[in-house]
Amino acid sequence: MTSPHPAALPVLPTLPLERAHHDICRAALAAMVDGAQEQVVVGENVSASGADAEVLGYQLRSKAKEMWELPEGPLFFGRLDFDGGEHAGQAYHVGRLRISEHPAAPPLVVDWRAPVSRAFYQASAHDPQGVAVRRRFGWAPGSKGESRDLTGHEDEHLSRGEDRASDILVREIERPRVGPMRDIAATIQPEQDDLVRGDLGVSVCVQGAPGTGKTAVGLHRAAYLLYTHPQRIRRGGMLILGPNRTFLSYIAEVLPALGETGVRQSTLPEEIGRHPVTGHDDARAAALKHDPRMAEVLRRALYARVSAARAEEIAIPEGAYRWRVPAGEFARIVADVRAEEPPYAVGRERVRTRAVGYVQALAERRAGPPPHAWVRKMSTAVRPYVDAVWPRVRAEEVVAELLGTERVLAAAAEGVLDAEEQRALLWAGPPRSWKSARWSAADLVLLDEVGGLIEHPEGYGHVVVDEAQDLSPMECRAIARRAAFGSLTVLGDLAQGTTPWAARTWGALLAHLGRPDASVVPLTTGFRVPEAVVGLANRLLRRLDVDVPEARSLRADGELRIREAGGDLCGATVAAVRDALAREGSVGVITADADLPRVRAALDAAGVPAAGPDDLGARLTLVPASLVKGLEYDHVVAVEPAAIAEAEERGLHRLYVVLTRAVTGLEVVHGRRLPF
Repeated sequence: MTSPHPAALPVLPTLPLERAHHDICRAALAAMVDGAQEQVVVGENVSASGADAEVLGYQLRSKAKEMWELPEGPLFFGRLDFDGGEHAGQAYHVGRLRISEHPAAPPLVVDWRAPVSRAFYQASAHDPQGVAVRRRFGWAPGSKGESRDLTGHEDEHLSRGEDRASDILVREIERPRVGPMRDIAATIQPEQDDLVRGDLGVSVCVQGAPGTGKTAVGLHRAAYLLYTHPQRIRRGGMLILGPNRTFLSYIAEVLPALGETGVRQSTLPEEIGRHPVTGHDDARAAALKHDPRMAEVLRRALYARVSAARAEEIAIPEGAYRWRVPAGEFARIVADVRAEEPPYAVGRERVRTRAVGYVQALAERRAGPPPHAWVRKMSTAVRPYVDAVWPRVRAEEVVAELLGTERVLAAAAEGVLDAEEQRALLWAGPPRSWKSARWSAADLVLLDEVGGLIEHPEGYGHVVVDEAQDLSPMECRAIARRAAFGSLTVLGDLAQGTTPWAARTWGALLAHLGRPDASVVPLTTGFRVPEAVVGLANRLLRRLDVDVPEARSLRADGELRIREAGGDLCGATVAAVRDALAREGSVGVITADADLPRVRAALDAAGVPAAGPDDLGARLTLVPASLVKGLEYDHVVAVEPAAIAEAEERGLHRLYVVLTRAVTGLEVVHGRRLPF
């Protein structure tokens, strides 16, 4: 059940002082925004050079843009009064960003990521960490940051050993969910805080049960790393990978609310999409293309084009003289570079450079160091010989030839794939050339693998991967290439794996991500999903082929209803939706993809039309089961679980996802026997 409105809190004598402080903070923030814009105008004209001015101007404009784009809202949510430690006698308001009247002045609000703020999340009666009083503030729902919206506060006297649950914290966690995902800076729990503040150089995997906040933890960790290591992260960039665009739209406002903009949020298909998806694979071919054995097949297919045996004597005429590299020496150069296993394009360049170096050494012995123009001329003359032994190649050429030519596939797959698997991979009607190929979604993964063998892609300083349990080994390799010199935050739940290649254990998946030693941290305590819903999901969990601990919920409230439809599934669904709409909060109607049209028609006919999953602010949303992962609704109407479970190979896992999307009430409407 929803907790009482914050306005019901008593107005305490200290509220006028806190409201006045908030007014001061608002004025200071406005001055900071104006100052950032003024610095753009002034700063671009004071640099020593044009290049410096361009760099400085970009930095200042970016900072000003971040300030202007800060969402409206309360400027602080907590306060710490210290009576011990290095901050003894000090009091700090804690908010989403630092606010001060002057850069050198003491802050009016400290950033939630600052070291001093950690005590707000970690201090307890057993370990006060120098905190005498921890204060939480209650704000009216949907507040835009007006001081009058500050409706109350709670004080915990930690130094006196006071230990009690916070009603404000509970209200904030249980607040109805309408619209995009919110940040949880005000409600981070100690175990979540430990993950958020983990070291940049350490990759971590969070196995999070439904409602434990794993996505929020990953996003807040991204914000923390950007705050703590701004230069290192921005040099390489930050990437947030989600399962689909609907999910990314749902989480899009979290980082800006925490003061961080300019972070790339994308899906893996968008990252590796060299071509539009116009082809289609059957289930067998798709599974094989996502199989890790394909990495070796592709490597063989690419490097089969390299051959020291094709090395001929290099003879470059210069007047009456010919500079020569003997065939044996040229073959040795090719073999040596091949043994070094560099990226394909790098290896080709090394062969060219070493062949030119051989000729250059001959010239130096004959007449001293040659001029640079002569070296460039030799480099151009050597290229045709390099092309013969280490030809230029596109990833598309390699993959198209491999999948379109039985002989090439047989040679590359010998001892790796059996004859039946090779036949499943071969294109039925190969195109005339790679330019006319119709690439499938799985083909794009193969193209990225070959592209990474030819030339390493640019990497990121840190990558957050959400819903990672659904990644195939080959998709993991694509991510690993983009984080070769960075770190990873891997988020997921093995029980929610729905793809045919979904991970059964984290160890194998982390190995494919190039982080076999990453620690796996379980989050099992749910703060959003009610106990009744978690109990039902745990019954289904026991039927799934994964070894993960059962979730538990700190919320004893919530509603669970089972409605038998008899012969009228659509009528029962409409009745369940009307009941849900009588309650506060968002309503999500989740159905098997194939049943979506008839359920929509029934709702329209009953005068209760529903929005689609991309309309994040809608009160009533109709969502296919295949797109609901990562989303949350206050009330969920789950339609015909048996149909959801039967719709795909891992349908029971999909049903587990569906049943755990409700944060207040779940109603299951069924006409057939329930799978649980």
